[in-house]
Amino acid sequence: MIDGKLVAAAEEERFRRIKHWAGLPTEAVRYCLESAGLALGDVAVLAINSDPRAALAQKIWFTLRHRPDPALVLSRLRNRARRKAVSVLLSEALGQPFNGRVEFVEHHRAHLSSAFHVSPFEQAVCVSVDGFGDFASAAWGLGRGSEIRIDGRVHFPHSLGLFYQAITQFIGFPHYGDEYKVMGLAPYGEPKYLAAMRSIVRLKRDGGFALDLACFRHHREKFEYAWENGAPVVGPLFTGELAQRLGPARGKDEPLEQRHKDLARSAQAMYEEAFFHLLNTLHARYGLDALTLAGGCAMNSVANGKVTRMTPFKQLYVQSAAGDAGGAIGAAFSAWHKSPSPAPSARPLPVREHSRGGQFVMDHAYWGPETTPTQMDDFVAANREAITAAGCSIEKDCDPFSFLFSRTAEAIAGGKVIGWFQGRMEWGPRALGNRSILGDPRRADMKDILNAKIKRRESFRPF
Repeated sequence: MIDGKLVAAAEEERFRRIKHWAGLPTEAVRYCLESAGLALGDVAVLAINSDPRAALAQKIWFTLRHRPDPALVLSRLRNRARRKAVSVLLSEALGQPFNGRVEFVEHHRAHLSSAFHVSPFEQAVCVSVDGFGDFASAAWGLGRGSEIRIDGRVHFPHSLGLFYQAITQFIGFPHYGDEYKVMGLAPYGEPKYLAAMRSIVRLKRDGGFALDLACFRHHREKFEYAWENGAPVVGPLFTGELAQRLGPARGKDEPLEQRHKDLARSAQAMYEEAFFHLLNTLHARYGLDALTLAGGCAMNSVANGKVTRMTPFKQLYVQSAAGDAGGAIGAAFSAWHKSPSPAPSARPLPVREHSRGGQFVMDHAYWGPETTPTQMDDFVAANREAITAAGCSIEKDCDPFSFLFSRTAEAIAGGKVIGWFQGRMEWGPRALGNRSILGDPRRADMKDILNAKIKRRESFRPF
């Protein structure tokens, strides 16, 4: 980010080719610096979307009251110690000195900033909901101009995101980030377990929520929670009490039955009930019609699509990388707006944007790497033999309107599946036109073709 404007953003998983890759994002950092023509030593502020000092009083009170497993406390302290050395680790990894300062931004403030500070709204209700970050799972308040005032939070151990993650595991989807599978499975079921879900998640008068902790392990036990240089691994979050209320859990290789689809629908219904309870409470409190959403739960596109129907809000902005990755730009914008106005950089900015009151507005998601025509020609020349051996042909024409577009439309109409590659890579987990798979939605079998042959994933997954 230069002079208050976003220049580049990318997730490490796109370079490592390991989904949800967790660890120091050296390749993403390297790309961002190169795209701006900078070295690490040119960076004035390194902003991190976590603050080890946040919610210290709540942490002490929780430890005294609940007396969690000492191994859990030691693990959290070790994680805190590691974060402090991030500038040193980054400097060592890139082989470049870092001369700036490190600023730790509380997790949910970074989430709120990642949406409001790049939104088109002069003022809005700001909401962040996720699993956990800095001892909280949700935060809300008012954004006005460049300021964000946080008025409420839901603290550890209560979490709507963790509830959804635990149910995801319970239905037999064990991997980190599998929650979207539950969202995709939900339409095939009925909310038959909603009464039981309401005993697990309880709504509060201030708009917040609380878990029945008898159903969960995260607040009292040390469980598997690995984040170092690979795919994240999270151990089972639920206790046997959950099975007492919902029936037996499904193993990941067991058949997917109607009961599991009903559990998915019930979990989605419970999430939406709590989510809209919060939003309706906040609209009544603030009286504003604009809303910005962030946090991992803001990736629940089914619920997002109902916001203007289920609440009085009329305008909604959701950042394309609403989850923790988006906290990176939230930390940067929060640090920028907090610091005294520096002199503008003399370096020209490779960025296009709209603005509100002179402030940057993120109106597209194309912030990642791109491939030049020369690089594409070099790749084809170096791999022509392998491409031909795979049964593929290479065709090129300088006029895309007469050639590429018509050929693509013809192929789609003929039932072919197209891989579409153009411009800069999308920022966030959704394909938004620059790295996309295209197929004909009129064909009843197209979803099955894509799931079976291209994506190699469960048959119920939507597009």
